[in-house]
Amino acid sequence: MIIAEGLTKKYGSLVACNRLDLHIHASELFGFLGPNGAGKTTTIKMLTGLLTPTSGSAKIAGINVQEHPVAAKENMALVPDSPNIYDRLTGREFLELAAQLRRIDRKEAGRRINKLLDLFELSDRADELCGGFSHGMKQKVCLSAALLAEPQVLFLDEPTVGLDPKSARLFKDILREFVGSGGTVFMSTHILEIAEQMCDRVGIIQSGSLIALGTVDELRQGTKHIGTGKSITLEDLFLELTSNQDRD
Repeated sequence: MIIAEGLTKKYGSLVACNRLDLHIHASELFGFLGPNGAGKTTTIKMLTGLLTPTSGSAKIAGINVQEHPVAAKENMALVPDSPNIYDRLTGREFLELAAQLRRIDRKEAGRRINKLLDLFELSDRADELCGGFSHGMKQKVCLSAALLAEPQVLFLDEPTVGLDPKSARLFKDILREFVGSGGTVFMSTHILEIAEQMCDRVGIIQSGSLIALGTVDELRQGTKHIGTGKSITLEDLFLELTSNQDRD
């Protein structure tokens, strides 16, 4: 569903993403992990067509993102790390605008909007201006706008930042339901506990290069320095793998 082949982005002598190869399957929740500045957001921007790679290619649902950007974007949605929404629109108006941009039938859009507002517990404040919303509420509106189009692929860049525990739990349940219905999720996060609980596979990137890829159990088996056993957490693995790269 998501394919990156040799995906590279350079800024002069700086290599932000270095020959990245990824194959993410349908109905998979994939976690993309890495330290600050490792290349996570750059990768997401290239996969979604917001940034042109220096070399390599990206495909969404079999469509080359660089060659056919509009067709590829019809199959995906992105929730960025900062919820950029129009403060002078109400939550409902913002979702109606998103529906118009996606060319969703007005009646169908109304049905989906009401369903999402209920799902995210926003119905009672849907007609208030977004400028008065908390960060977490704005994040819910952005995720609602992404799901409104019923995409095949959902990209999430640090989606749980600013969410309270109840909202974070709701968010996790919604993602599992999305994947269970056949959707694919590509999620960047710093919260390793969430990644360990939710993700089918994870990839770890550092200094623009992919240094690990697999299920948490597969990463446990491939890591020698901290021993073996189920007690090893993803956080242990992450710190060990990234510190090994620093020593190299």
